[in-house]
Amino acid sequence: MNNPRRGLFTITVILLLSAMLGGIYGPSVKATSSSTDDYQTAVKSFVRVLDVVQTNYATPVDTDKAVYGGAIPGMLRLLDPHSNFFDARQFALLQEDQHGKYYGVGMVVAPRENHTVVMVPYVGSPAYNAGIRPGDMIVKVNDKSTEGLTTTEVADMLKGPKGTTVKITLTREGYADPFVFTVTRDEIPRHSVDISFLLRPDIGYIRLSSFNETTDHEIAAALRQLNAGELSGIILDMRGNPGGLLGEAVAVSDMFLDKGQLIVSHHGRTSPERRYYAVRGNQGVNVPLVILINGNSASATEIVSGAIQDHDRGIIVGDQSFGKGLVQTVTRLSENTGLALTTARYYTPSGRLIQRDYKSISLYDYLYNRKGLEHPTEIRLTDSGRQVTGGGGITPDVVVATPKFTKFQETLLRADVLFPYELGVGGFTRFYLGSKPEITKKFEVDQQVMAEFRKFLNKRDVHFTEQELADNLPWIQRKLKQEIFLSTFGLQESYKVGLEGDVQVQKAMDSIPQARALYENARKVIAQRNGGSSPQP
Repeated sequence: MNNPRRGLFTITVILLLSAMLGGIYGPSVKATSSSTDDYQTAVKSFVRVLDVVQTNYATPVDTDKAVYGGAIPGMLRLLDPHSNFFDARQFALLQEDQHGKYYGVGMVVAPRENHTVVMVPYVGSPAYNAGIRPGDMIVKVNDKSTEGLTTTEVADMLKGPKGTTVKITLTREGYADPFVFTVTRDEIPRHSVDISFLLRPDIGYIRLSSFNETTDHEIAAALRQLNAGELSGIILDMRGNPGGLLGEAVAVSDMFLDKGQLIVSHHGRTSPERRYYAVRGNQGVNVPLVILINGNSASATEIVSGAIQDHDRGIIVGDQSFGKGLVQTVTRLSENTGLALTTARYYTPSGRLIQRDYKSISLYDYLYNRKGLEHPTEIRLTDSGRQVTGGGGITPDVVVATPKFTKFQETLLRADVLFPYELGVGGFTRFYLGSKPEITKKFEVDQQVMAEFRKFLNKRDVHFTEQELADNLPWIQRKLKQEIFLSTFGLQESYKVGLEGDVQVQKAMDSIPQARALYENARKVIAQRNGGSSPQP
């Protein structure tokens, strides 16, 4: 039976969206009698269709799902790929991401083989301190079986107010009896800076995975910890960073640019132009900068990369970025839902629009095949006169393609022998740690470990040849060590292992002298244009 209150809310949302879309995307800002009549007619038609469906469809209709999961998202998708409607749970998760914190036990869980499995507990979190580790399978939460529950439902059960407790029952490979942990929930920070450390005594590395309300403070802390002013170079790794808050992208850019330099501008049909400048500047910290990006680096990441590139402040290394240059304004609606609506486009300091084409391709091709990057539509100049392109993401100064998996590597990943992402551990790691070996930070994947690996492949009926193992040996050894370190020492130590054979990181280190020369040349060019005066420190 349909809830009358929910039905009324549905109609309210439709009317609100129609008014918003009419005001923002109509042919004129000024409303006319005919356009108002058109909106009202369209809304009445939709309500009539919804009523007929509810009354006559062969099975009961979930109105919320039909409207929130179908009609409204479908309407927004006709506008662009990034305008979106959030139901109550999705909107709560969005706010968690933006605030950079939530309340729970502090671990990432995911579905695997019809169960909910721990991918990774955050170092220092209640889950980590209790002894929960990657690969553990959650079988009960507060004595309620997780069988038949989705991972989302299990995750919701683990969350709760700070100071409350939750009992988690887990099974672990190599142990006959389940583990029972009583964990006290706490505030769990969602860190933007996953890791910062010295790759070499004179080169700092910072991995920035998102832009939330704490990003600028985390970057500033990382720069202080690395004593950035005394280094020969810094690598800012934003590969896979999907973006986030515009204000934080501006703040991060401000830390590296000279005071007064333009960072980004944006404007739309009903949104006046707004320009963002470096207010504090880098305070004289002119250390050479290299930024790493890839095809999943988007939005706020492209704002920072575009500003650094346009002002010749550093070198961009890696793959071409995603190409998202649309600004979404997030509006809270009734019933704790939300709307992210594109209201403007942003432009880099040289005037480049980073957004790629999405109108002539399918949504699937746009999101997953990265179509629309093939033909950049603009050519602009950086501060020193270098050509850069717009209309198709950020093109790196030094292109280094992300290595693709070999056929045998894909076989191991698909068979769950190894895990394909940075979070989580594959079957062999769970099996190996189940034998309770002593793991120290001097651990290496030696011949003895590889002998166990061969036995495991045979046990799992994963076919291999010695030549395939030999051809992929460095990759296998690094992946195994990375997973074992993740389970034993936590995320940061695992990241360090993953970087050891990273060809893009190696190229970034090699590009630091180029970044220094580029920045010095740009400052000379600007000084000459200003009649000999240097940019403000």
